[in-house]
Amino acid sequence: MAKVKNYIGQFHPIVWVLLIGTVLSRGASFMTLPFLSIYLSRHMDLSPIVIGLTVGMSPLMGTVGGFIGGHLSDRFGRKPVMLISLLMVALVYYGFTVATGQGWFILLNALNGLCNSFFEPTSQALMADLTDKEKRMKVYSLRYTALNIGASVGPLAGAYLASTSAKLSFAITGTTYLFYAIVLVFLMKKLVLPQAGINKRVVSFGDAFTIIRTDKALRFLILGIILVNMGYVQIDSNLPQILEGTVENGIVIFSTLITINAVMVVFLQMPISHVAERFRLMHVMVIGAVFMAAGLVVFSFVNGWVTAILAIVLLTVGEILIFPSNSMMIDQLAPEHLRGTYFGAAQFRKIGNFLGPIIGGYLLSQFQGQIMFWILAVTTMGSVVFFTVGNRFFINTKQPNLEKTM
Repeated sequence: MAKVKNYIGQFHPIVWVLLIGTVLSRGASFMTLPFLSIYLSRHMDLSPIVIGLTVGMSPLMGTVGGFIGGHLSDRFGRKPVMLISLLMVALVYYGFTVATGQGWFILLNALNGLCNSFFEPTSQALMADLTDKEKRMKVYSLRYTALNIGASVGPLAGAYLASTSAKLSFAITGTTYLFYAIVLVFLMKKLVLPQAGINKRVVSFGDAFTIIRTDKALRFLILGIILVNMGYVQIDSNLPQILEGTVENGIVIFSTLITINAVMVVFLQMPISHVAERFRLMHVMVIGAVFMAAGLVVFSFVNGWVTAILAIVLLTVGEILIFPSNSMMIDQLAPEHLRGTYFGAAQFRKIGNFLGPIIGGYLLSQFQGQIMFWILAVTTMGSVVFFTVGNRFFINTKQPNLEKTM
């Protein structure tokens, strides 16, 4: 019991609320968004292109909104940005329950991506504000675990509601976000917070953009993650149709792979991160890229359960190594007064989530699944170049005293 209290006590209560809220909100959103295309195809007379545009609006807007939201949180404080964005997301999901035309769905999903991109970098910046530097890697690992707990539970409920009452799933998700906002309002009033995100040194929006644009280390890190995301996103976009068309029981295998991915992240994230903390961040990310590329290559040879499971295991290990380390790298790059801005700029990595399905779909239509996975495996390995160059810029121009941590 004492060990549990000590473990809980090492982080600020707001950090724990954000972690629990991440589980609930991510679970609720995964109960709806993966099934949005199914809902649109069943209930509205829309072409696949329009459905794709509607679904793709969320990550597209996320690439733009993250930088704006992060900077606003530096300028006006984390609290107002987080609470307003959570309330807006709740309204978006309530809007889905009454929307009738395709224009409304496009608008609402665009707002969903925009508001989430405001909230996510701001919440990460607040976690960093409230956590000692030596414990931040653990916090980012816990956050990524929380994301995957929600992602593993949400689709199970969503699959049931998609066939019974899709509008109910939208309403439940909206209520979850509203409850999350109310709890944060209550706790932020009750608990004393440091003046996180309110700093007289915060520069104007234009100056902040100039700083980001000229920070070569950040630029190369984001470019590397974009390439990683282009390969990783194939698991959600093009892999299902490849398995369905080439492997017996392909959909069953795909569903099992998603579960394996989520369960591995939940149970292995902290142990693997604990080991990874002994190495330089850049090396961890490079090894992660190698694992992820290896997983994509094995997917190109999938002919049944064994190869499919081996592929997802390799890819998941890469995922566990790369994504929390990426958050830690952003944390180390960011000046204290621009932490929100830097986490917001990191949202440009979602360009990979937007381009990946399009490029993968083109390669799949022109060649075949095997060629697609090979090309995207090479693309993923290309991130190693950007990680390495970005690390050199960081060491040479920003914080030479942190070389050993990189």
